[in-house]
Amino acid sequence: MNQVVVPTIIMVMGKKVPFVLVYADEVQQHLRAIESKYHSLIQTEIEGQLLFDPDMETRNRKPLKRPISFGAQWELRLGPDNRFRVFYQVNADKHEVRVLAVGQKDRNRLLIGGEEFMG
Repeated sequence: MNQVVVPTIIMVMGKKVPFVLVYADEVQQHLRAIESKYHSLIQTEIEGQLLFDPDMETRNRKPLKRPISFGAQWELRLGPDNRFRVFYQVNADKHEVRVLAVGQKDRNRLLIGGEEFMG
C-alpha cells in the first residue's frame, strides 16, 4: 500500500513591533489646560491608536492636508464627542511617533494650551 505524505505548512506570524511614542516638551503644558479627569483617557487613546499603524487613516485618524505650524502631519480625534485633538508626526524609518500637541475643540475653535490656535 502506497502512503501519501501531505506536507504540513506552518505559518508563523511575527508580532508587530510597536512604535516608540515621543512627546514634545510642550505637551505637558497643553495637558494642564485640559481637565485632569481626561488625562488618563487621552493617554490611553494615544497609546491604543498610535503604537501600531499610526500612519493608517481611520475614521478618527487622518493625515492633515497641509502640515500645521509646529510640523504635525497627522491628527487624531478622541474623547467624548471627539472633543480632543492630538497632532503628531510619524517617522517610519526610526519607528517613532512624535506627539507635538494636544488640544481641545470648543465648537469651531481649537484650544491648545488654553489659547486659541489659528494654524
